[in-house]
Amino acid sequence: MTYLRETPWDKRNFNINTYELMSTNEEALRETDENKGHYTLKVGPLENPEPFLRHGFYYVDTLIEPVCKKENLTLFEKEELSLSRTYDRDAILAIAEEAFVHGRFHRDFNIPDSLADKRYMNWVNDLLDAGKIIALKYGDDTAGFYGFDNDKVLLLGIREEYRSRGLAKAYTSLACQDQFQAGYDELKTSISAANVASLNLFYALGFRLRNTIDVYHKLNGEVL
Repeated sequence: MTYLRETPWDKRNFNINTYELMSTNEEALRETDENKGHYTLKVGPLENPEPFLRHGFYYVDTLIEPVCKKENLTLFEKEELSLSRTYDRDAILAIAEEAFVHGRFHRDFNIPDSLADKRYMNWVNDLLDAGKIIALKYGDDTAGFYGFDNDKVLLLGIREEYRSRGLAKAYTSLACQDQFQAGYDELKTSISAANVASLNLFYALGFRLRNTIDVYHKLNGEVL
């Protein structure tokens, strides 16, 4: 029996086998000692970390998981803002290059920032290929993008020149409203506890905390 779930979307970035560990029992933890690779472990914040710390895991992040019911969404309206599913792919990727600083792989001291950047850029490329990116338009200009998957809000990126202008709440509420129109009664997202700006943003939109998860990593081998 194996307690390891392969994560090929991470392996392609780090040139080492990557896994999510699905249990914290001793047999599962021993598997991470016996197999080379980079491991992710997600546990409840009240779980005793001693066993997995003893096996070489280290804390990297706490994920806050807010949810919003359709009737609780607060809309913020601003003129000249709109959504578009027609956009310049390169413009989206240029915004993505500067958008990700709070990711758990950026906080992992075993992962070079260049590889963490690569991981998030590949994720955006995957979402673009799947049609799961919406462009945030300011007039005719692409000011940002919104990534989603079914009822999940995944990514929000705003171009630097459009930040600190009070636009994020309007863009995100407009995109959430569009997502609700696909028939969902509830949306959910996952935010690093270090990303206070995003936590405040989603709280203002009507999202409320449902769950928190602590994330630990382990590297057994070398990332190339």
